Amino acid sequence: MASTYGRLFRVTTWGESHGPALGAVVDGCPAGLEISEELIQHDLDRRRVGQSKVTSPRSEGDRVTILSGVFEGRTTGAPISLITYNKDADSSKYDAIRDLFRPGHADYTYWMKYGHRDHRGGGRSSARETWGRVAAGAIARQLLRQVGVDVYAFVRQLAGIDMETFDRSSIDQNLVRCPDPEAAEKMVKAITDAKESFDSVGGIVEVRAENVPVGLGEPTADKLDALIGQAMLSIPAIKGVEIGDGFNAVTMRGHQHNDEFYMENGRVRTVSNHAGGMLGGISNGEHIIARLAVKPTSSVAQDQQTADIHGNERTVLVEGRHDPSICPRVVPVAEAMLAMVLADLYLMNRSARLEHREPGQELIR
Repeated sequence: MASTYGRLFRVTTWGESHGPALGAVVDGCPAGLEISEELIQHDLDRRRVGQSKVTSPRSEGDRVTILSGVFEGRTTGAPISLITYNKDADSSKYDAIRDLFRPGHADYTYWMKYGHRDHRGGGRSSARETWGRVAAGAIARQLLRQVGVDVYAFVRQLAGIDMETFDRSSIDQNLVRCPDPEAAEKMVKAITDAKESFDSVGGIVEVRAENVPVGLGEPTADKLDALIGQAMLSIPAIKGVEIGDGFNAVTMRGHQHNDEFYMENGRVRTVSNHAGGMLGGISNGEHIIARLAVKPTSSVAQDQQTADIHGNERTVLVEGRHDPSICPRVVPVAEAMLAMVLADLYLMNRSARLEHREPGQELIR
């Protein structure tokens, strides 16, 4: 079961939703990077459950412990091992449906592939697996800060409600992480309405990276947009990814979609950014923009038709503690995945051409 991302900046996540612990191992991070549990915890606190009425009521502190790879506040170059212990797992709601395939979940496909599965909250298929991604993503984000890269995400649309204004400072000031305060209020109501009717809603999360160096990505198999697409589609509940104008580009003509060049302070810039910050699979220095289609949460407390592991048709009612919309908690996960992709490509790009380096010159500058 593949659980590793990246080539040079490699991240492996482990653990199950209702197991004793979750964790991640980050290998390939250069030595000398300032890292602390507090820095990692900041991002984890934005992902954790039980924060508000629009998330699952499961109460997990998600406190991170660094087991290795960091000494006196700096990375040593050794693998960085991160762990958190599950404190509020309640598997009782899953006992009655352990032989049933929940619609919208990976139960059936896991069973057919492996012949044995953890029925408690879906095991590895649970969104709780993303704890390790966000923890590792905080380290990738810190690495990118050394070259001025800024990664952030927000909810752009939820339950058919679109944001109409953009105020970045508002993103973490409301329950749904939308940069439009008025739209955010409507989104919160849509989520609470869905929750009261034992249902769920989906939406669109946008993730951006600013001040990205030119040249990240490869022109063939490892195109930047391809790697971003793979990373985002690996997040639970993501059913589509678009880069830049994405599907709207099909309504444009070539001269409209092309981003024309101009010079600014000796640097090549583009007048527009329809391409979303990349050309030919390589970053062009403009903002990287990707949008994620997030499906409605699959666990809803309504009777649904299903089958069991014995081949019988059944009815299933999925109870327990679930998010009526996963969109607000996808935001930090999307940030983490984009940071991991960019950190990996940044390290790879340092070997793309031969340049003189003085002995002892720092790897990170």
